[in-house]
Amino acid sequence: MTKSTDSAEAIAIQALAFIAGSETLLPRFLQLTGIDASEVRQAAREPGFLAGVLQFIAAHEPTLIEFCEQSGNAPREVMSAIGALPLGDATHQTSI
Repeated sequence: MTKSTDSAEAIAIQALAFIAGSETLLPRFLQLTGIDASEVRQAAREPGFLAGVLQFIAAHEPTLIEFCEQSGNAPREVMSAIGALPLGDATHQTSI
């Protein structure tokens, strides 16, 4: 893992905690991902999950702004982190 990947993962983990701590975001996140709350830890180990967490945050500007205010990350850092994570953009390779 590169330093940028480590930083991106740290931001994504902050975002996951932010989602988990929200009574409105968590049910919506679980519904959109199709996973059960008890499966989140396992899902977090899958390639693309952390990028998906950040994509969920970034998809709704008020949520992005609130997350950034709480976490101290700038919106551009969140957007950059998405691309630094596996399956966050087309430049990452996957194994089939």
